Amino acid sequence: MVILLFLAPLLGRAQGIVVLGDSISAGYGLQETEGWVHLLGQRLASQCSAMPVINASVSGETSDGGVSRLPALLERHQPDVLVLELGGNDGLRGLPPSRLAGNLEKMVSLGQQAGARVVLLGMRIPPNYGRAYTERFEAVFKQVAENNELPWVPFFLDGVVEAGRIQSDGIHPTAEAQPTLLDNAWPVLRQVLPKDCQQ
Repeated sequence: MVILLFLAPLLGRAQGIVVLGDSISAGYGLQETEGWVHLLGQRLASQCSAMPVINASVSGETSDGGVSRLPALLERHQPDVLVLELGGNDGLRGLPPSRLAGNLEKMVSLGQQAGARVVLLGMRIPPNYGRAYTERFEAVFKQVAENNELPWVPFFLDGVVEAGRIQSDGIHPTAEAQPTLLDNAWPVLRQVLPKDCQQ
């Protein structure tokens, strides 16, 4: 389900933000108004109303799905900023890190070709997948960020797992964790926003 927090204007550039993510950004198990993307929209609406936030996140999404959906999203919304929060489901399914890297590179390229500034939110997976795989998986985000000189967050869930703010499924952050997710993303988002939106 694609959630539109603030609808972009039908004419001209939206001058807004598209968040392309999985259940972490779709707000799995939460009320729509509790998720970190909604909180971002609220923050910007109060100080920078020219930056609508479009949440194009889908629970269960993989990087393959992101590559498939992104062209239509870019054409429809023409965002100034594209936030990529994908890869967690690739890791949980044991998909090759090289495939994730290739997909992220494609999405970065598509976003930049459409005139968007791209931000990357990195993920990690549990250590039970084996040290070699988890290290290769984590390294993908750094590699893609450095290759494309992107603002990025090494671990988007930093401070959430340690504080035990995870739902009973052991995967998804609670409502109480959402402000922390926004705080984790905000320093890199500020780098790509107009000055009057950086407060």
